[in-house]
Amino acid sequence: MSSASQIKSARVASGPRWIVPAKIVVFVAMLFPLARLIVLGVNGGLGANPIEFITRSTGLWTLVYLCITLAITPVRRLTGVNALARFRRMTGLFAFFFAVLHFTTYIWFDKWFDVAEMVKDIGKRPFITVGFAAFVLLIPLAITSPKAMVRKLGRRWQTLHRAIYLIATLAILHFWWMKAGKNDLELPKIYGAVVIALLGWRVIAWLRTRSKRA
Repeated sequence: MSSASQIKSARVASGPRWIVPAKIVVFVAMLFPLARLIVLGVNGGLGANPIEFITRSTGLWTLVYLCITLAITPVRRLTGVNALARFRRMTGLFAFFFAVLHFTTYIWFDKWFDVAEMVKDIGKRPFITVGFAAFVLLIPLAITSPKAMVRKLGRRWQTLHRAIYLIATLAILHFWWMKAGKNDLELPKIYGAVVIALLGWRVIAWLRTRSKRA
């Protein structure tokens, strides 16, 4: 193969030129919620209950990044910009990162690793069990996100990562139950509608594909 052909093949493999700078911009933008928490913490802006503020913020941003991750495929297919798929792993890992912060805040700063207290809390508040289940399901998805794992698992990788649909559903249920106790369901309804729309689109796309094959 000539050097010109090699260069052309490398460009095709790496994708459009805007991918790298766009990834940098997206990466920095998705760190903003963490930077905001740090700035607020340093300046005493976390309110009367800092632990609750951090728990609520990290949990909400986990859900936001899950929704963004789910939205990439529909947007890619509707716009024809296939390069958007290159952002899916990043957004998914950010969802996991904020889930780790959310979970760590609960077991460390809220419960101080008191297992007995956490078990008692699970019995009283089932939404914690649902949230924990969603977090546990996120772990294998984060572990298998590198390209080497994609190649190693083959078709099993796609099957495994379909668990994100269940994770998003559990996350909404966790959010809904938590807010229901405070009679504040405005945000859960909004995010629930977003997740239902994103999952509904996939069901419709699957039915269309099945009908075409039939």
